[in-house]
Amino acid sequence: MEIASADKFDGLRMTKQRRVVYDVVTQLAEIHPTASDVFAVAKERMAAISLATVYNCLETLTQAGAVIQVNIDREASRYCPNLQPHAHFFCDQCGAVSDVHPQSGVKFADTWVLPEGAAIREAHVTMRGACGECCPDQPASSGPES
Repeated sequence: MEIASADKFDGLRMTKQRRVVYDVVTQLAEIHPTASDVFAVAKERMAAISLATVYNCLETLTQAGAVIQVNIDREASRYCPNLQPHAHFFCDQCGAVSDVHPQSGVKFADTWVLPEGAAIREAHVTMRGACGECCPDQPASSGPES
């Protein structure tokens, strides 16, 4: 997983608040934290930070390309510092969100049949189901039958 250093984003002034928010998102990357999750941890590190500041920082970091905003239906937005092409798997039972990467040797864009002449600039793919923790007796599935 590629998690870029926040210093890598040209033109983004890395304030103390943005640094704390970015560090928390990368620390909690495995759970794809919500703004509330980020706020709870950031508040421990910077007592004066407000929830509004966390939201503003997350918006700025998203616009700068430092993190990816993950939206699953009407759930609270989550944030992902993984900048590699990937999708997300959402467990309907426990609510866990996991990164899903293309198989080795397969390019993410090659997974889809695009309209002729089209090129992917950005993709947001979310899969839903039950994770291995919620249904450990089920064999791994490659998806719906075609």
